[in-house]
Amino acid sequence: MKRERLPTDDARRRSRRRFLLGGAAIGGTALAACMSLGSATLFNSCRARLPADAALDELIGFAWQGIDPAEFVDCHVHLVGTGDSGSGIEVNPQMESLFHPLQYAQRLFYLNAGCVHNAPGRVDASYLERMQNLVDGLRPGAKLLLLAFERAYDEQGRPDFKRSSFYLPNAYAQAVVQRHPQYFEWAASIHPYRSDCVEELAAAVRGGARAVKWLPPAMAIDPSSPRCDRFYQALAQHDLPLITHAGEEKAVHGAELEALGNPLLLRRALDHGVRVVVAHCASLGMAADLDRGPHAAPVACFDLFARMMGEARYAKLLFADISALTLRNRPPETLRVLLEREEWHARLLNGSDYPLPGVVPLILPADLAARGLLPASAVARLELIREHNPLLFDFVLKRHLSSNGHRFPPGVFATRRFFDRRTA
Repeated sequence: MKRERLPTDDARRRSRRRFLLGGAAIGGTALAACMSLGSATLFNSCRARLPADAALDELIGFAWQGIDPAEFVDCHVHLVGTGDSGSGIEVNPQMESLFHPLQYAQRLFYLNAGCVHNAPGRVDASYLERMQNLVDGLRPGAKLLLLAFERAYDEQGRPDFKRSSFYLPNAYAQAVVQRHPQYFEWAASIHPYRSDCVEELAAAVRGGARAVKWLPPAMAIDPSSPRCDRFYQALAQHDLPLITHAGEEKAVHGAELEALGNPLLLRRALDHGVRVVVAHCASLGMAADLDRGPHAAPVACFDLFARMMGEARYAKLLFADISALTLRNRPPETLRVLLEREEWHARLLNGSDYPLPGVVPLILPADLAARGLLPASAVARLELIREHNPLLFDFVLKRHLSSNGHRFPPGVFATRRFFDRRTA
């Protein structure tokens, strides 16, 4: 058997020196948003303790009503870094090049969002310390689900280093959780084309992984391919959910195979009995309506997702997280639908997409208030919360959203039991 070509030690060292949050698979509209905001505040102030304020306490207290913090697991949090701690993180050099200005700008905003822009040489450690500080600002028992991130692979099951935006090893995610179990859980990321994917999944389960994370367009995964079948069978046997991106991808520029974000491609996983969590409710982009043939006209990805949510055979298998739904590039109508479709609420899971809530221009509470989705009286205090704790900001914001009297209920934020394996 041929050995896989691995990066040289020099290449690894160069990768670790790249001052980038490798792994932030998050919204790619920061640059455009900044241009449109003019003199408005653009950067995260990275403060810590919230000031004493009775009205602030009331706003936060309302958000926690009906939620046991021990049941709170934010299911979409990016474990990121540069590899400067020996973590094994690898980053594509395009992310630091001025010849790729959008990706370069994203890097700067992500560094600030994670509050590691002034931490050269210890980005990995600083990012973790900041997350622990933010969890301390929630309530005792609350945790974050940290996402590993796999490389792209080619059709022969070999790692495709050139088309991989970044790589965050399962071993690093597992080690972080083992060191800080009071703060974190972890999700593995395993490419189904790997010859050893089933064995890697078994190892991840033994290591305490709570889910598997995919981003098909960046990782070059076709979720409808028969090549995935043995991995789906193993996922179903282990009862590990698959958290997978669907819809248009704005941030990760690896394989860039947008057609692989079509929500309908996930039918194959569902038909194998896999519990699938559609990240962001497939709330961006258009895709071919494959149910009507390979050449059918494109349909909004969210509409394809909604169609699948309405199919009885997937009622206990198809779920979605509500991360990134408050971004400026998401249609407010989508948020209204999700708030008002109460029959879906038991299948929605809270996720923040952190460090995204710390990218200040991407989420504007004042805009949400102007659209009638948020009380105007909450805007100033939400902005104050974000200055100190973007995770708490994301949670409190979502708990105060409403449309025609409908809100996300406490159960959307009590996600721990969903990640408890029923076939331990």
